[in-house]
Amino acid sequence: MNEPRWPVADLDPVRRLRIMAASIPGAAYAEKVLARSVHEVWAVAGDLEAEFPMLLADVRTMRIAHADGEHLEAIAVGRLGQRARFDVVLRPGWCWMQSRFLHGGMAAAPEGDGTRVAFVGALRIPGIHLADPLLRKLPLGAGVLRRLEGRLQART
Repeated sequence: MNEPRWPVADLDPVRRLRIMAASIPGAAYAEKVLARSVHEVWAVAGDLEAEFPMLLADVRTMRIAHADGEHLEAIAVGRLGQRARFDVVLRPGWCWMQSRFLHGGMAAAPEGDGTRVAFVGALRIPGIHLADPLLRKLPLGAGVLRRLEGRLQART
């Protein structure tokens, strides 16, 4: 008896992040094509301890507390001294982070001669779905991608 063959959909990291952002209430999402290779972009975007605090205005420091392959535990300290422990999955072109109160992620995939990069951030609090239409309109993610582009320019 032949088993049915199910369709397979291979999604690049940016498309996967776009789908996740669409499913999270109140998510701030942005994507942009940069005239850099995925390797160059991910050297900045994937450097959680040195570069990530430069990309997010409200993060002062991020420290990797534990690593087991692509699964990390990170401690972030905010500009006002607040702390958060994040469970992180970090692999080339993909970063997903969750704390008790936040979701966040970045992704990168080749596009033409450049790289499409995306960012998503969202609060994980009760009732956030009520503010979803307003939060989705805020340009929070675009600022992160502008700072990423600036950090890439500073490296050359």
